[in-house]
Amino acid sequence: MTKSKTVVIGAGPAGLTAAYLLCQAGWPVTVLEDDPRYVGGISRTVSYKGFRFDIGGHRFFSKSKEVEDFWTEILPHDMLERPRSSRIFYNGKYFAYPLQAFQALFRLGVFESALCVLSYLKARRFPRSNPRSFEDWVSNQFGERLFRIFFKTYTEKVWGMSCKEISADWAAQRIKGLSLAAVLRNALLPKRQLKNRQDVIKTLVDTFRYPRKGPGMMWEACADKVRQMGGKVLLGAPAADCAYLRAQGVWEVGYRSVDGVRHTARAEHVISSAPLGRLIEGLQPPASARALAAAAALKYRDFVTVALILKDRGQFSDNWIYIHDPNVKVGRIQNYKSWSPEMVPDAAYCCYGMEYFCFEGDAVWSASDGELIALAKRELAQIGLARQEEVTDGCVVRQAKAYPIYDDGYAANVAIIREEVARNYPGLHVVGRNGMHKYNNQDHAMMTAMLTVKNMLLGKEAYDVWQVNQDAEYHEAGTAGAQAATSGP
Repeated sequence: MTKSKTVVIGAGPAGLTAAYLLCQAGWPVTVLEDDPRYVGGISRTVSYKGFRFDIGGHRFFSKSKEVEDFWTEILPHDMLERPRSSRIFYNGKYFAYPLQAFQALFRLGVFESALCVLSYLKARRFPRSNPRSFEDWVSNQFGERLFRIFFKTYTEKVWGMSCKEISADWAAQRIKGLSLAAVLRNALLPKRQLKNRQDVIKTLVDTFRYPRKGPGMMWEACADKVRQMGGKVLLGAPAADCAYLRAQGVWEVGYRSVDGVRHTARAEHVISSAPLGRLIEGLQPPASARALAAAAALKYRDFVTVALILKDRGQFSDNWIYIHDPNVKVGRIQNYKSWSPEMVPDAAYCCYGMEYFCFEGDAVWSASDGELIALAKRELAQIGLARQEEVTDGCVVRQAKAYPIYDDGYAANVAIIREEVARNYPGLHVVGRNGMHKYNNQDHAMMTAMLTVKNMLLGKEAYDVWQVNQDAEYHEAGTAGAQAATSGP
């Protein structure tokens, strides 16, 4: 039996951030990670014949200085400054994203542009009251017509559900502060007039940092530093159950090693970034029937990346392109070489990531690797970025539970689980995207871990980690929370 002060479930950005900070404070830590090869979770970098690619794209930009300083501390000499470049493919044409209002209106044509402007003015004059859905929220910000052109098709590809069924919470978090008016200000206001990073709308950021060998480089270095400080990072060791031994006031976490042997680890604290529903279902003593029902109701969207290797013909230099065309299944295309030249082993080649959003067990998820590579080649040619015969190789990576779904019931279900954990499971802390069922970026996930560690070191719940917003800033009504969050315990 392993004995640690803390067991961390999951070696993604949240789990490894917590482990690193706890090791710095002298707390023994054991990290349990399902993946037998990689750390980083969805922020890992997969390697195939020397080609490296992300599971989605991961920009390293945060409004939190604490997060930025953490990245610099972990990789002081390996962070590149990269230009952000992305576009939307719609109706056979490319549009810059974030939207450049004048370019978008010009390419849509005079008549369609006029209708978009009128639709926007109508939305400002008569907004949808009490917006509950993604459709309501975006229509209020851009007008119904621009919503249908630039948001509806892609969003429904991502989530596999109607925009009427997606909570407005998701839109408010993911594109916070973005509206047609903000896009116009960004186009017209010289960049030098922006005072600091706090003034930047994250969706509009035009440069970012990036590890030269991909985001996994950051988390591999972090895991190595945890080990150097005496912590354990166990790969291929999925946590099977978490039992709170109330009489002893400790946790016992069961897990299996890569050889299939069951082990246990005892600790005073458990930090979990595992999917929230899965965690609750594996607790002992069992959670209440109400909490178990809430856990079972939490939904996730899954993700398949088909990486295609081909000769570099200079077809596009964007980091990624959003595919709004309903005639193809692909939702987004990454160009990993544009993230960093070191993502490819030979400058004559490039690697495109064809990204498919799906549900585990559906036709896309269940297709063979050969079928998925053939589909990706056909669709790359259909979009016009390459001929099928130019693709020389490819591989497939499936990512289960990539995105927590914000449906109508998610907030109530998460609230039930939060109450259950606070009442019945002392020493259990949830952090990160899946751990809190909050679809946010890695800097947000990291900040939830940072505040959790502060609470543990202080021995009290001084910070409510649920008050961390999309910008990785801590806000607590009636307090100077944002300042306190960076001041340390």
